[in-house]
Amino acid sequence: MTHRSRPPFRADHVGSLLRPERLLKARAERDAGRLSAAELRRIEDDAVREVVRLQEDLGLEGVTDGEYRRTDWLMDFKYGLGGVTKLDASHKITVPFESEQGGIDWQFVEYRVSDRLRLDRCIFGDDFAFLRSVARATPKQTLPSPSMLHYPGGRGIEPSVYPDAETLFADIAQVYRQEIAALGRLGCTYLQLDDTSLAFLNDPKRRAMIGPSAERQHLAYIGLVNAAIADRPAGMAVCTHLCRGNYRSAWMAAGGYDHVAEALFSQLQVDGFFLEYDDPRSGDFAPLRFVPKGKMVVLGLVTTKRPALEKKDDLKRRIDEAAKYVPIEQLCLSPQCGFSSTAEGNLITIDDEIAKLRLVVETAREVWG
Repeated sequence: MTHRSRPPFRADHVGSLLRPERLLKARAERDAGRLSAAELRRIEDDAVREVVRLQEDLGLEGVTDGEYRRTDWLMDFKYGLGGVTKLDASHKITVPFESEQGGIDWQFVEYRVSDRLRLDRCIFGDDFAFLRSVARATPKQTLPSPSMLHYPGGRGIEPSVYPDAETLFADIAQVYRQEIAALGRLGCTYLQLDDTSLAFLNDPKRRAMIGPSAERQHLAYIGLVNAAIADRPAGMAVCTHLCRGNYRSAWMAAGGYDHVAEALFSQLQVDGFFLEYDDPRSGDFAPLRFVPKGKMVVLGLVTTKRPALEKKDDLKRRIDEAAKYVPIEQLCLSPQCGFSSTAEGNLITIDDEIAKLRLVVETAREVWG
C-alpha cells in the first residue's frame, strides 16, 4: 500500500467538529447583543487555532476550521449569496429528522431568491485565509453542494426570477465557479462539496415525495456539479460527501447508493467520494463496483452519531469487504459525517470525537502504511 500526499488522504474526516462550550457561549452573547462582532471573531480565531492543532497532533493530513464560524453546514452559504434575501427570525422552516431517541425537528430561517444569483464576495474567503495561516497540514474548505440551492424542488425561489431550471442552474454554476476560483487564489487545494440530494434520492420514500421527476433528478444534479467545478484551479482536489442527514445524531433518509451509483461514480467529475457506511441504513458495498480507476472512495465507517468506539478489527474487515468491489489502493477511511453539522452538535462528547478521529488515523496507518 502507498501513502497519499494528495487529497483525499488515507485518514480523513468530513469537516465539522464539536464546538467548545466557550464558543457556543460567545455566539449566544453575540446574538444577545452583549458581545461585539470583533470580540466574537477573536474568540473564534482562538478556537480555530486550537482545533487545527488538535487535528494535526492526531496525525490528520487534511484539517478544517471545524466549521466553527457557521450556524450550520448549509444556510450560512445560502444567506451569503447575492440575490438571496434572508427573512426575519419569525419565518422559520421546520424539517423533521429521525433518531434512535425518536423524532426531532431542525429549524432554519426562511429565505427568498428574489433576484438573479450573484457572488458579491468570496463567502468563505476570510475563513479559509485564516485557516490556511494557522495550518501546517493541508487546509480543507467545505461548501454545500450546488444541488443544495435547488433540492428538493426549488424552495424559496421566486418563479418570476427563475421561471425555468435551466436558467437557475446556469447561475448556480456561475457563482460556484467564482467562489471556487476565489478560494483557489487564496491557496485552497482541497475542496469538499457536501451533498444530501444525491444520497436522499436513493431513498424511495424521498423520491415519492418529489414525484416522477425524481427518478432522473440525480442526473440533472450531476450535470450541475460538473458545470460548477469545470474551471477549478489546477492542483485543486475536489471531493463530495454524500449525507443522509446529520442533526443532533438524527437522520432523514435511508437506502444504499444503488439508484444513483452508476451515473454518480462514472459521470461526476470529482476526485473522491466521502460515503456514509456506518450502519445498515447505508446499504452494502456492491454499488462501489461502478467506481472507475483513479477515483478515490473514503469509507465513512466510523459513526459520528453514537459515542461507542468501533473496533479496529471490525473496521479492517469492512475495508476488506469494500475492496472486493474497488481496489484497496482507491480506498481511504473517515467518520461517516461531520460531528457537528449544526452548531448544536451530535450527542457525543469532544473526548468521544477525539477517540474516533484517533481510531481513524491509527487504523488507516495499519491498513495502508
